Amino acid sequence: MRRVYFLSDFGLEDPYVGVVKAVLKRKAPGVEVVDLAHDLPPQDLRRAAYALYEALPYLEPQAVVLAVVDPGVGSGRRAVAVLGERAYVGPDNGLFTLAWLLDPPRAAFLLDRPAASATFHGRDLFAPAAAHLALRLPPEALGPGLDPRGLVRLPLALSEREGEVLTFDRFGNAITTLTQAPPGGWVWVGGRRIPIRRTYAEVPPGEALAYLGSAGLLEIALNQGSAREALGLREGERVVLE
Repeated sequence: MRRVYFLSDFGLEDPYVGVVKAVLKRKAPGVEVVDLAHDLPPQDLRRAAYALYEALPYLEPQAVVLAVVDPGVGSGRRAVAVLGERAYVGPDNGLFTLAWLLDPPRAAFLLDRPAASATFHGRDLFAPAAAHLALRLPPEALGPGLDPRGLVRLPLALSEREGEVLTFDRFGNAITTLTQAPPGGWVWVGGRRIPIRRTYAEVPPGEALAYLGSAGLLEIALNQGSAREALGLREGERVVLE
């Protein structure tokens, strides 16, 4: 049986995560479910896309990725199951944009079965589809095929020298779309020239630095502080490597 990796913005105060996992267990008894994240900022597709990008290299081939960050639930957005080296189940809203840079989709299927609730597709559409794939049942049984080239993607691109602030982590570090951070160099953001270092300890407390983060993207941080607050950074802000 294939392992299911579950990511959402449901939080842990309400029973939503537990209900989705209960459906998975009922439909695929014995399935192993690994929680990737559930306290993501509500409806923040960029943050969720980065979380999947960060986790994906550590998920085995054939894994099932169940991701539900769905501000358009109940609207005309499509519900899909997508096959690459791994399988992806969730809303067709750009959530998987960065993951598909690492694992391009080869086939896609529309989940077009009626849902009991217009606002809880994680329970009614996505969990049953993920369980179906975890059991290695034919993906064609999930619904009609789609052209993977027509799947929704966020307007994001990774680059070496010029990019943007992609999102922020819970410490206030700004994760950018730049894929290199040569130590000793500089990066410009928000009108500031920030030194590139290897670790936080290479600048005094309260000072800004840039470095290559654990996901292979340049990050901007404040030693023992929040770069987002101290530097007034915003998502989409231009970042240029000097």
